[in-house]
Amino acid sequence: MSSLSRFASIRNGESLKTSQIPEIPISDFRSDILKMISSGKRLCALILNGKEKKPAGLLSVLADDAEGKLYLNSSEPVSSYPALTPDLPQAHLFEREIYENSGIVPEGHPWLKPVRRKPADEVVFFKEEGEEIHEVAVGPIHAGIIEPGHFRFQCHGETIHHLEIQLGYQHRGVEELLRKADRFSLSIAESICGDSAIAHGWAHCRALEALQRISPTLKAEVLRAILLETERLANHIGDLGAVSGDIGYLPASAYFGRLRGDFLNILMLISGNRYGKGFLELGGAAFDIPPQMRSQVIETLQRAKRHLNEIGEMFFGEPSVISRLEETGVISQKVCADLGLVGVAARASGKNLDVRQDHPYGFFRFRYIPTVKLTTGDVFARAMIRFLESQRSLDFLSAVLDSLPEGDLTVPRGKILEERLSVSLIEGWRGEICHIAISDAKGKLSRYKVIDPSFHNWMAVAMSVRQGEISDFPLCNKSFNLSYAGHDL
Repeated sequence: MSSLSRFASIRNGESLKTSQIPEIPISDFRSDILKMISSGKRLCALILNGKEKKPAGLLSVLADDAEGKLYLNSSEPVSSYPALTPDLPQAHLFEREIYENSGIVPEGHPWLKPVRRKPADEVVFFKEEGEEIHEVAVGPIHAGIIEPGHFRFQCHGETIHHLEIQLGYQHRGVEELLRKADRFSLSIAESICGDSAIAHGWAHCRALEALQRISPTLKAEVLRAILLETERLANHIGDLGAVSGDIGYLPASAYFGRLRGDFLNILMLISGNRYGKGFLELGGAAFDIPPQMRSQVIETLQRAKRHLNEIGEMFFGEPSVISRLEETGVISQKVCADLGLVGVAARASGKNLDVRQDHPYGFFRFRYIPTVKLTTGDVFARAMIRFLESQRSLDFLSAVLDSLPEGDLTVPRGKILEERLSVSLIEGWRGEICHIAISDAKGKLSRYKVIDPSFHNWMAVAMSVRQGEISDFPLCNKSFNLSYAGHDL
């Protein structure tokens, strides 16, 4: 029997009966995953399988980006198994989470440190010994207003040998709330990560719509895409301003910051708030964009496009800026592939990976946004990716708003079908967002799993500063701009 025959296959935003997912011995489960990875697939998720068995089994979701398919398999219940991480580094955080939540031991895992749950004063950190080695601890209390995170550096002089990042200081119980909240679940999904309210909200809607087998109208899909790309613009432009500020280039910092406000104001105009919360509805969208508002938005976008090009020319045309960004915080293509990076971080290191292209959903099935990739994997590449993607999002919005389709905003809701599993992928501005929903025999959610792109990418921050100077850390960190809240569910 081929390994492929031991997987069920669906496409993004679809569901299938849980009985269709093969349950196989753990040895086959592990070897089949490794064979699929070696053939070009990647690990999208590795979680507890959601069945009410003790001990539990594991469930994998592998993405075939070339064919636009998702492959799923599950293992028999286990109390321990040979860890995937030594052969598949991108599994390392998934296996640590599984161990933390269930006690299932991935034997041979190199560092089974808790992901979220252990009290901060009990956390054991890696420590380098030597007369000239010194340790620098930063956080978890932040000087600003962002969530807590702790960064522990092992340094020789100004050179960083090792950075260990400890998150998990907030425990909101998001996944359990999403499972139980019923009619309030969308509000919770929008609050998973405040700057990705549309992306997480849309992922949640699609996960439940798949379980109910309902499809929004074309009008609703276009409106959802408009809000998602506006959210992307606000954050990409904001990040360019933050990178400008971190290198002390204040003119660009101020201009990018002002321009970000234009996109936040578009979200405010359409949805009533600068996050876009409340715009999405299960089965569609809550608000239309009437002709007068549409004209106002188009005018703002045209002005923003002109200003973006002017500011970008000033920023990327300044030799002192380029010299500061190039060859700083490099993530090689091999490290990118080993860690399974997604989003901007992956595309900056040569990985042409974008859910809108590889696993298209909603209106992106009909209107393609060209992707951008670079190969240097440095701060410059991550900044340039944001700049170029912003231009493409502006082009997309201008074209779509010029000819919005007619139609209803929502379709009637259905009932969640029994014993089904759905996988919903959305390309948020940071990268791939994954929501997995599983229903029980009574048509209730028995399991809900959220994987924010930051879950895949935090290790890249630690790798980007190795052998760099500690003064480069703020710039490297900002060039990824990962989420604490998206990680600390």
